[in-house]
Amino acid sequence: MRNRYLDLLRAAAIIRVIVYHHFGWPILSIVFPAMGVMFAVAGSLTAASLAKRSAGSVVTSRMRRLLPPVWLLGLVAVPAMLYAGWQGETDGEHPFQPSTLVFWLLPLGDPPGSDAGAFVWDALWYVRTYLWLVLLSPVLFPLFRRVGWPLLALPLLLMVVLERGSFGMPAPVESALWDLATYGACWLAGFAHRDGRLGRTHPVLVLGAFAALAGLGLKWLVQGHEETGWDLNEVSEAQAVYSLAFVLLVLRWQPPIEKLVAVPAVDRLVNLLNARAVTVYLWHGAAIAAVWPILAAIAMEDLGSFEAPVTLGITFGVTALAVVAFGWAEDLAARRRPRLWPADPTAVRPAPPEPAGPAASPGAAGPAPAGSPVVHPSEPVTLGFQATPGLRLTPGGTDMPVAGRPVPGYGFDEATPQHRAGFDETAPRHRAGYGGVPWAGHSGDDGAP
Repeated sequence: MRNRYLDLLRAAAIIRVIVYHHFGWPILSIVFPAMGVMFAVAGSLTAASLAKRSAGSVVTSRMRRLLPPVWLLGLVAVPAMLYAGWQGETDGEHPFQPSTLVFWLLPLGDPPGSDAGAFVWDALWYVRTYLWLVLLSPVLFPLFRRVGWPLLALPLLLMVVLERGSFGMPAPVESALWDLATYGACWLAGFAHRDGRLGRTHPVLVLGAFAALAGLGLKWLVQGHEETGWDLNEVSEAQAVYSLAFVLLVLRWQPPIEKLVAVPAVDRLVNLLNARAVTVYLWHGAAIAAVWPILAAIAMEDLGSFEAPVTLGITFGVTALAVVAFGWAEDLAARRRPRLWPADPTAVRPAPPEPAGPAASPGAAGPAPAGSPVVHPSEPVTLGFQATPGLRLTPGGTDMPVAGRPVPGYGFDEATPQHRAGFDETAPRHRAGYGGVPWAGHSGDDGAP
């Protein structure tokens, strides 16, 4: 059974991520903190699976559905980076070491890549963080059932510890812990959504928590904006509490969306993005990097006022081509018949026949009301489950978006239009996560990712 609200949330988050990475608009991190939303939805879906199946089968199923698209990306990207001179890079973030290629098979650490190909591997921090949270969930979910809301403080306490120093940890380990601390509370909020704890919480308390946490996050953002800009992704502490506030709000209340998702174009787009969430996430960075080379090849670099819509259109177009070319890996991983473009209309579940004659009871089933759960034509990344009465749940997919701590690396050079969709290997990189990936048409001298 599916709930279209969560499907719509995930689809909106995917689109927001592409637009954010394309233009680099900091305001998007505040208006819709997609990373926290997607971790919260993923936490809810993982908890739903753990409530019905053994921990081993849940972890195995999630890994089986997540990893093949990553392997396909590596099969294309690693040889391409080697051909382009990765072995000759001596001062990059990931100098070529054959032993580290194992993280392309099992990304418990960041899959490595060349500096020139950072737009391919830089976003894989999410795969690594998601995988660790899945592995930890068989312990965290039963613990949450016993402890409840106080457990949400655990990732935030980890962040307090990390603020005191690295304690001699290798940089990759410290970065991984920062990502877990930043989004761990959102994942646990998904647990609260799944077991009904959030739905039973009085609205006044939820609104109060939202105001307090969001206010604290914005306060920290304002305090450091001269150094970090106005992007929540630049301030992990602000990102953590603001994202938690936002997901508590959007998972506590579901606005009426029946008319919106009843529009055929919206319905098909939501289904497509949910069925190809992993592919879109893995390949949209390469699509962004391809924008200006494509425009240069057709001698259309001077677009004037049309630059923003044209470059964004190219990004979406190239991403769509990647969906056609590589999306079938998600079907094989889910043991479905491979399809090129799974933008199917939602199949409405038929209502059971109503008993005829005097035997009909007052509670006999009739036509399904608007907004009732529906069966999706193709299950995304996780197995389905029966929704608990009173909860709004959906079988899930892997999810999206971007995080990390500032580390040395890349920035952007506006000297030429091509550089706006490429890398300046000598400029400072402002943050981990997606900080190294370019946005078509974005001026990079402000330090915002």
